[in-house]
Amino acid sequence: MAGERKGAAAAVLEIAGPVAASLGLEIWDVRYEKEGSSWYLRIFIDKPGGVNIDDCEQFSRTVDPLIDEADPIDGSYYFEVSSPGIERELVRPEHFLRYTGQKVSVRFIRPVEGRRDYIGTLGRFQDGAATLILEDGSELTFDRKQASRVRVYADFEAGGRS
Repeated sequence: MAGERKGAAAAVLEIAGPVAASLGLEIWDVRYEKEGSSWYLRIFIDKPGGVNIDDCEQFSRTVDPLIDEADPIDGSYYFEVSSPGIERELVRPEHFLRYTGQKVSVRFIRPVEGRRDYIGTLGRFQDGAATLILEDGSELTFDRKQASRVRVYADFEAGGRS
């Protein structure tokens, strides 16, 4: 089933990429995932300065008929288009490279040095391995596959990103 989800997401990315580019947008991520008894196809779009509801609507109206025509997904699903948000998840190597030097939160699949959750500055990223520079200056290097999630960190209590 996981391969089917990845195959569907890859097929949709192939359709959606050129549409996004024609509208001055980029595809941040495509996810085909089950929640409860329903399936969701989610496309996250972005552009310099961020996207707004009009960008999402225009992209959705343009790409939806193309996805329907290509029919890369068996069965019914809900289709959603949105921004990756301020605390966007870093998924692809280019995301890690773009956010090098920024504060991120990392949740590991299994505890690393007794903990699953870390916050630090994203250091190097090479060949699927990232280095997290912790507040005390120590470094934690991990393979991307060890983390269940890596997100840009937004410190709302301090009044914005830190």
